[in-house]
Amino acid sequence: MAAENNATVTDRRYSRLLVKRFALFLIIGVIVVIALAYALCLSRHSSATKVSSLLPQETVAFVHVPDFNRTRDEWRRSDIYQLIHEPAVEQLLRKPLARLRKRNTQSPIFHDLEQVAAKDIFIAVTSIEARNAPFVAGFRFRGNRDAAAAIIDKWRAQFLSKTGNAKEEKIAYRQHDIAIVVVPAFTVATAYDGQWFFVSNDIDRLKELLDRADGRPTTAATQSAGAQDRQLSLQSNNVFRTAMAHMPSDYAALAYLQPKTITDKLAAIRAALGVQIAAADEAPLRRINSICGSARFEHGKIHDVLFTAMDRPHVNAPVTRSSTALGSADTFFYLTTLVDPNNWTALGTAAGFTPVASWLDKFLRALAAHGATTADWNTAFGPELSSLADWPQSAHWPSFILAVPVKDRLRANQLADLITTAIDENARWVKSEKDGISYFSMATPLGLFSLEPTIALSNRLFVAGLNPASVEAAIKRSDSSAAGISNSQTYTAAARSLPAPTNFFAYIDTNLLYSRLDAALRPMLLLGAAFLPALADHVDPNKLPAAETVTKHLSPIVFSQRYDGDGYVAESIGPITFDETVIAAVTTAILSGHQAATR
Repeated sequence: MAAENNATVTDRRYSRLLVKRFALFLIIGVIVVIALAYALCLSRHSSATKVSSLLPQETVAFVHVPDFNRTRDEWRRSDIYQLIHEPAVEQLLRKPLARLRKRNTQSPIFHDLEQVAAKDIFIAVTSIEARNAPFVAGFRFRGNRDAAAAIIDKWRAQFLSKTGNAKEEKIAYRQHDIAIVVVPAFTVATAYDGQWFFVSNDIDRLKELLDRADGRPTTAATQSAGAQDRQLSLQSNNVFRTAMAHMPSDYAALAYLQPKTITDKLAAIRAALGVQIAAADEAPLRRINSICGSARFEHGKIHDVLFTAMDRPHVNAPVTRSSTALGSADTFFYLTTLVDPNNWTALGTAAGFTPVASWLDKFLRALAAHGATTADWNTAFGPELSSLADWPQSAHWPSFILAVPVKDRLRANQLADLITTAIDENARWVKSEKDGISYFSMATPLGLFSLEPTIALSNRLFVAGLNPASVEAAIKRSDSSAAGISNSQTYTAAARSLPAPTNFFAYIDTNLLYSRLDAALRPMLLLGAAFLPALADHVDPNKLPAAETVTKHLSPIVFSQRYDGDGYVAESIGPITFDETVIAAVTTAILSGHQAATR
């Protein structure tokens, strides 16, 4: 019996010892993981700090890619890359991609950068001068210099083969050899410093870069106008440090720009050349101290952060996003923003590159001609403008609405009359009342698309749309707590992925949008292929991938802008970001307008 008790006690002691050791190993493991994460984060901070310490304080623009191979790997794991390389998508685009590859043989430079495991790739414009813009660039390479030099020498040979009458020479600078290629239009100087390779179009700037890399002050050889400023690095520039404080510690690429510095430099150059320019044209850029943007990958999605350093012109209440109540389960697009009637003219100017420019300009001039002032608008309406797009599964095309909160219904009703006239002075509008809501509807001959512009006015909302049904449905949903896009889990999860906005918010459900587009356009494309055989030269509609093949890679795009103490911070996340979507749309509109103008 005593032996059994002793054995039990021994087992218990052994069990406690095992538990204590396991707990100790667990604690040590957690500490190691935290230490590694901190070290990784610190190394990435150090990467950005190292590059900015190589650049002069007067640097006006630069781009930084911390780790080429890591960015390449993350890109290949991204949702959009996976979509593009779906076998069914590749088969659909086989012909145009084959032509593209035949015309433009892929440059081997990406393969070369992969081979040398390039890190801290950067290019920077260090100043703006009358005759040129001096730049410096470089990267760190892996392995010995000979392997990197073989690749860099190949680049130099390719460059020389494309330039005529090039003159080559080498000069010694401290312990460095600077290789110089001079062609009639410009100069290219290159040098190594340990694991770094540097290049510049200005020899003195390259020497300064080498001095900073070696930790030396600016030497007498580089003492020239403005050299005292260049002794300080970009890292010591308060404007740059302020911008970087809003950037994530880990990013795939970063770009920085000082518009105010560029404006000042160009103004000085124009003054020296005797060129005059209106001060009002420069005012907007002078308000911006810096612009800094970064992009990174998060679980297959792209996450952009854009910081614009500028004073807040005036303080408004932040966007409420209360207009989500106007949406439904079929809402694929939602946007809300603060608007300032004082900037209507700027809005018209900004739209000058788009197909709606002439109509918008006409609309704004008509409002002004009928006596609609900024004060009238501010009296009648709140500052938050919202837009929503719904596409029910049973509908052939989506419906769009605009909404503004109403503060003074009497004045809003007077402005509604002016707006109907401004839209089309020759149109016939029918006004009606229903459940305390005023409706203004315009009949159009475009019955194919069921266009009947409609405005609804209640005590709380001003809603405008392209047909009465969508406007009336939105008004009804605004009075129901059970309706609204905010009840959608997809929307809620996307909205929570970014900080709350103060100025602007946008949401695009790309999955829902593509599903509806596929259902609406697939029959048209198949019919078009029967009557237009040439269509198959671009894409083969018979090989359109199943909608599920595409939508499984699509997630919502969300955008949020806020004012954060010293500037505006805009963040966007999605398979592609909102910024990229807007850039693509604007570029397409500009190219379409240019092609139409040249026909």
